[in-house]
Amino acid sequence: MTCYEELVRRGLIAQVTDEKEISNMINNGKAVFYIGFDPTADSLHVGHFMALCLMKRLQMAGNKPIALVGGGTGMIGDPSGKSDMRKMLTPETIQHNCECFKKQMSRFIDFSDGKALMVNNGDWLLNLNYIDVLREVGACFSVNKMLTFECYKQRMERGLTFLEFNYMIMQSYDFYRLFQDYGCNMQFGGDDQWANMLGGTELIRKKLGKDAHAMTITLLLNSEGKKMGKTEKGAVWLDAEKTSPYDFYQYWRNVDDADVIKCLKLLTFVPIEEIEEMEQHMEGAEYNKAKELLAFELTKLIHGEEEAKKADAAAKAIFGGGADSADMPTTTLTKDDVDENNCIGILNLLVKAGLAPSNSEARRLVQQNGIAVNGEKFTDPKGMVDISEQVIIKKGKKIFQKVVIG
Repeated sequence: MTCYEELVRRGLIAQVTDEKEISNMINNGKAVFYIGFDPTADSLHVGHFMALCLMKRLQMAGNKPIALVGGGTGMIGDPSGKSDMRKMLTPETIQHNCECFKKQMSRFIDFSDGKALMVNNGDWLLNLNYIDVLREVGACFSVNKMLTFECYKQRMERGLTFLEFNYMIMQSYDFYRLFQDYGCNMQFGGDDQWANMLGGTELIRKKLGKDAHAMTITLLLNSEGKKMGKTEKGAVWLDAEKTSPYDFYQYWRNVDDADVIKCLKLLTFVPIEEIEEMEQHMEGAEYNKAKELLAFELTKLIHGEEEAKKADAAAKAIFGGGADSADMPTTTLTKDDVDENNCIGILNLLVKAGLAPSNSEARRLVQQNGIAVNGEKFTDPKGMVDISEQVIIKKGKKIFQKVVIG
């Protein structure tokens, strides 16, 4: 089975410009490809996961990845898939985020000895002359054609700024520069990037008379068609300080039955033959085994095998009826958080433990019998909790938090 055949078999590929040429390049290690990452936060998240896994797969097959961080495009923001304009970031914030990205990407991609590159498009975009861009690049784009693309049509009803309208031109120019400067012959990205990617191949053809290629990968959607990677606490981050290894593990351990095989195919390096064999016998307890495998493999990939084992052990201890685990997520309160008897109101406690975003939401959880403290239902929203000794809070059926005084 070739590398490209495995990508197809796993369901990773959405659209391609020239399947025969792209498969030939990938299978023979001739692809110098790039994927762009706009530094809108100081950590990558689950939404970036598939792109990182694809880069790793292709590098393992002998191809050369270029991770393009958007120090320039990040100053504007991509309107694709957005109903509102993104928040504007300062240059200092963008630079900090770019540095965080490279550290996280290094867990997936081998940047040693020129095997991969990390490039910042701010190196060329920030110094462009506006008149030159209009003459040399703008003349290659049809406004009428751009307005037919879904990424712009979605925003037209609510207002599309000229700032954002330029994003396609900037991303296309990225491909053009990478093609010239680094021999980059292929661009990969999420399926919502198809229009921007075609803009790049067209610009290269019009300006240089040469062919470049584009391939989009399947968006990570659940069985309801919604993007995966969101929880009540917000995005599922790859940074352990933002999403703990345990919470990361639990996110994947709790995916819907309908999504587990798809996630194993798209995101893990478990042999496709093994996954397909599992798929033939998915019923009852087999779903739980598949979810444990998914959670362990992805946690190992992001946080290392030791953290994956800790998260797995903690989950089994908790859900197996164990009262405590050293690796359970923990909130440490100070003496200032409690009264003279080491007690704290349940609503305040839930907010401080990150189990509710506000007192009103905490009240709703308590009133709807969604909270247990040390195994006992807690139904009084005015009640106090004694944390002289550690307590275990259970939210719903699957979320546990240990609370102690530091």
